[in-house]
Amino acid sequence: MKIASYNIHKCRGTDGLVRPDRIVAVIKEFGADLVALQEVDHRIGTRTGLLNPALIESETGLSLLTQSDIVDGHGWHGNALLVRGKPQHYRRSRVHLPGIEPRGAVFAELDFGEGLFRVIAVHLGLMRRSRVAQTKALLDAFLGMPPLPTIMLGDFNEWRRVRRSALAVLEPVFGSLPVLSSFPSGLPFLPMDRMFDWPPSLITHIEIHDTPIARLASDHLPLVADVDLNCNLPILPREINQWRDA
Repeated sequence: MKIASYNIHKCRGTDGLVRPDRIVAVIKEFGADLVALQEVDHRIGTRTGLLNPALIESETGLSLLTQSDIVDGHGWHGNALLVRGKPQHYRRSRVHLPGIEPRGAVFAELDFGEGLFRVIAVHLGLMRRSRVAQTKALLDAFLGMPPLPTIMLGDFNEWRRVRRSALAVLEPVFGSLPVLSSFPSGLPFLPMDRMFDWPPSLITHIEIHDTPIARLASDHLPLVADVDLNCNLPILPREINQWRDA
């Protein structure tokens, strides 16, 4: 299946205009089966959604798995999921992430008839210290759950590639994938948007979706990957549990 991550910047384009229809057009372009979206709700006041789920479904065939507890809201801490088709199994949990700003992650277990897998949709904070604490919280939550093929994706707000990167916390379990620049969309040079897989063989191809309308619709470009869910789950190495208990 094809999976994507897209920070839609509250539908505000690089021209300053709020145009949800352009976001829908970009989603239609890359044609994913599952999309993790960030910044899907109003930030100020009642956090209602900015998208039109009926338009998304008619244009792309994707339906919104609403995460918000607010009437007409879409996401939880801005995180929402779009999926193609009705899952045979869907169970959701939510994890609060530590830090100065309120942040959270959505954990979704899904089965579309080809086996159960997990998606972790995240949007990490702006401060490095917060991001380190948040990645530790994500890893701890993951290790406390039953093992499933897992894709963790979203806007990690981390541009460091190696040295002092908060994402180094995840690499002992999730390994590393090609680092691709997705921000700012007009001239991308920072790898803000990332994907991780466990076991580290699920993602077979990953790329930035870079088109004229994608450069206009949001300040981030979408990250798109092909995923093969047919895998044998390894045993997590002992040193990971030792790190977790430290």
